[in-house]
Amino acid sequence: MADTGTSIEIKEILDRLPHRFPFLLIDRAEAYREGESIVGIKNVTANEPFFPGHFPGNPVMPGVLIIEAVAQTGALLMSKTLDADVSKTAIYFMGVDKVRFRRPVKPGDVLRMPVRVTHIRGDLFKFSGQALVGEQRVTEFEFSAKGVGAL
Repeated sequence: MADTGTSIEIKEILDRLPHRFPFLLIDRAEAYREGESIVGIKNVTANEPFFPGHFPGNPVMPGVLIIEAVAQTGALLMSKTLDADVSKTAIYFMGVDKVRFRRPVKPGDVLRMPVRVTHIRGDLFKFSGQALVGEQRVTEFEFSAKGVGAL
């Protein structure tokens, strides 16, 4: 299965995922390989709605939202691989294991989120994912998601 050679831009992300502001946490994706891998990109700005409360005077992106951003990257990979109709299929986050946080994410950081499929059984996908800022690993974990049809 070949790399598409192009980015997945915001219009296609909006067509493939149900998430919207303020909960859409991917700006674009690249290096999509059907059923294998993808790299999500999140530009973390000072205007993120969570920064005023997390933490005043020392803004840090919440770890659970970093996990969510990586999981949304996996959902995008699933949606595109399965050619899912978002009006009829939901992709649900099922579990997360082996989470490790290495450094905080601050305004101005660009998150690169490589996600790799480790196992597929029907519409259940298992993944290995990470978030990086530059060459530094921010977090890493394993997770799973399932496509559920007929909404």
